[in-house]
Amino acid sequence: MSVAFRRECDEEHLEPKFELPVPPGPNLVTERGYGMIQARNAELEAAYAAEKNEESRKALLRDLRYWRQRLASAQVAPLPSGQTVAFGTQVTFERDGERSVLAIVGHDESDPAHQRVAFTAPLARALIGAEVGDEVELAGAASLLTVVAIKRLAD
Repeated sequence: MSVAFRRECDEEHLEPKFELPVPPGPNLVTERGYGMIQARNAELEAAYAAEKNEESRKALLRDLRYWRQRLASAQVAPLPSGQTVAFGTQVTFERDGERSVLAIVGHDESDPAHQRVAFTAPLARALIGAEVGDEVELAGAASLLTVVAIKRLAD
């Protein structure tokens, strides 16, 4: 058989494992978000130290590299005033008679299913800087958003 038709090793057919993508820009976090990053990092460090299987250790190390970088680059944002929509605020807004509440947080803390969006999300970017009573245009939306209430997440 020709050498061209032989596999050198069993791993040649496996998909490559890429590093977890790090969001561009600053790694702004709330106090809560910083605590979450610290906890996730500690959890992975402990799991990596205890793991005996080499393949599992490789997967853990990949995740650990991401979380170590996120911990090292985390910048706890100063508390906002609460007068305008900003990073670290919870905003209540209305559109077409329907009210919604969301918190503007860092990338690693965002969870849209629980009304927590990253400060770089289009909705968050549209709302940042608005005050109570302001009408905000969201690209692609048919109607305006009206800011009803703003409060600091730390409150």
